[in-house]
Formats: sequence, C-alpha cells, structure tokens
Amino acid sequence: GETGTGELIMRAAAKGVRQVSLELGGKNAGIVFADCDMDKAIEGTLRSAFANCGQVCLGTERLYVERSIFEEFVARLKAGAESLVIGPPDDPTSNFGPLVSLKHREKVLSYYQQAVADGATVVTGGGVPQMPDALAGGAWVQPTIWTGLADDSAVVTEEIFGPCCHIRPFDSEAEAVALANSLPYGLSATLWSDNVSRAHRVAGQLEAGIVWVNSWFLRDLRTAFGGSKQSGIGREGGVHSLEFYTELKNICVKL
Repeated sequence: GETGTGELIMRAAAKGVRQVSLELGGKNAGIVFADCDMDKAIEGTLRSAFANCGQVCLGTERLYVERSIFEEFVARLKAGAESLVIGPPDDPTSNFGPLVSLKHREKVLSYYQQAVADGATVVTGGGVPQMPDALAGGAWVQPTIWTGLADDSAVVTEEIFGPCCHIRPFDSEAEAVALANSLPYGLSATLWSDNVSRAHRVAGQLEAGIVWVNSWFLRDLRTAFGGSKQSGIGREGGVHSLEFYTELKNICVKL
C-alpha cells in the first residue's frame, strides 16, 4: 500500500510486537544519459511509465534527461505514447487499458488539472479519451507527458499511480543523482547509459531498493526486493523471505 497505509499497519502491529515487512509508495525516478541507446531507453520508458495504465508501484513518474538529448527524447516518447491503442483487454489490437475504478480516475485527473495549474507544458494527453458508447462508462484516461514543472510541484513529488510522467533536463551527473534522491521515497529507479563505469557509479549512489540499468521490471526471484526510506522496510525474495519468517536462536552449551 501507499506510505500512509503502511504507517497505520505498522502502528497496529506494535501491539504484540509483531514483525512487519512493508512495500509502500514510490515516486520512482528514471535517469537518461546522452550516451544511452536511445531506442532502448524509449522502449523501456514507455513500459515503465505506461504499462498497466501506470498502476505499477515500480513505474517511472519522473524522468531526468541529459540536456543534449532532451528535445529528442521528449519528442520520441510523445510519439510512443500517442501510438498506444486504448481499449478493453479482449481486443487484440489494444495495448492500453483503463484505470482500476472511476474513483481512482478522479484522483489521477486531479493531478492532471494540478499540472496545468502549476504551469506545466502538456506534451500529450492530459484528459479523458473519446471512447465508443459501449465503453464510455469505463475509467479511461489518456497517457500523459509533462515538462516545465518546478521541482516542488505536487505532480513531481507525490505518487499519482496513473499513466503519466514529468520530464526535466539535467546538466551533470551530480545534478541527476541529487534530483533522483530529492524525495522521501526510495522504491526503485532506472538508469540508461552505455557507459558501464558510469552505470555502476550512479546506481550505487541512488537511494532505492532496486535500480535497473538499461532495463525495467527484470527480476530474479532469488534476489532481494523492497524499498528504502519511506518506500518500505524489510526484504522479500529467496533467502530474504525465509529470514523474515524465522528467528535466529542461540543455544549455548557448557561442556
């Protein structure tokens, strides 16, 4: 659940001193360096921003792109978002479905409206698509991209859980790391660069439970999974899951 929900569960678990492992909210950052493979970065970002209509805890809602490739990246991501086919899951031609409920759509649309109020440039989307009469009552929303927002805008700092992202340029590696780490969340991050040394250096500095380099949503179930900061505590996966359900016991025998 989101961070507030986790706090309530953790408070309730204090009675009886019960253990908790929490995977909570996120506002995951993606960093795109100029030395990336642009085709792969666009394909991966289209998935991380818009898969499952943006309803993925590990999705990318804020992107930081090196200034020299900023315009090209925005234009290509816009073209990709606009090529998504909105429709129901039983339509073999569609690849972009609705939100989980009309109530959740109200929340997502409130951020769409907030972005405009805060002075965002709406690159694409920003509203509700026109659907056939038989589908008009669904919780449809457009895939949306913004630029031009301030770093402290609620649209940039709060988890929306919808098919949207804000793209901001950066000029140095240090600036990109600082921006990515600037929020109290730390669930996941993505990093796009063909410079292996840079990839290792930057990934090690990002405050997130999992950092994908030139990929997204890849996971070996034996590896640790979980968030840092306000994105959770504890780890699951492989031996880490077993450790949560067991306690070390010291048996001391004097011979």
